[in-house]
Amino acid sequence: SPPLQNAELGKRAPRWIRDNEVTMCMKCKEPFNALTRRRHHCRACGHVVCWKCSDYKAHLEYDGNKLNKVCKDCYHVIIGCTDSEEKKRKGILEIESAEVSGNSVICSFLQYMEKSKPWQKAWCVIPKQEALVLYMYGAPQDVKALATIPLLGYTVDDTPKSADLPHSFKLTQSKSVHSFAADNEELKQKWLKVIHLAVKGETPECQNELQVN
Repeated sequence: SPPLQNAELGKRAPRWIRDNEVTMCMKCKEPFNALTRRRHHCRACGHVVCWKCSDYKAHLEYDGNKLNKVCKDCYHVIIGCTDSEEKKRKGILEIESAEVSGNSVICSFLQYMEKSKPWQKAWCVIPKQEALVLYMYGAPQDVKALATIPLLGYTVDDTPKSADLPHSFKLTQSKSVHSFAADNEELKQKWLKVIHLAVKGETPECQNELQVN
């Protein structure tokens, strides 16, 4: 179900984001680690938040107006005060994954390796409104990207070097090298189709227009 609109907060029970769908607090973006592993749910929006961001209480209509733990944002909405700071433009990395994934050219999990670090699983997205940029998130519901790669000008090498990860490909530009591996060949080819366009500064839409004309 879609996230609740501001006017519905507290009036309807939210969809709870599952703990394993996030690696960081959905409000302050603090990573959940061994020390801050206490995850709390905001009873108004259903987001997973850290203890600092769940330290608010509001009366929720759907729960018989009982006092419930809510996050800072919902607290301000429900008690009717706005926080002008919150409205400041979000930085480029702070576009929420769910928002970009829902309006993307392509998105899926890929294994990712940078330089000689170990492979790690990343939720990768190429958003429609920025079809030349690859966003990498820790998990599909994370609210902040771990990294972005502007694809223009990269060279694509799609011959896998490792037998363990046969569906891999590499993006290189001068000294920076990013390696990716898909779970299967079909997924790898889908990604390559989009990336081959992006490195030349083209998007899948331009492609279609060319064919129409």
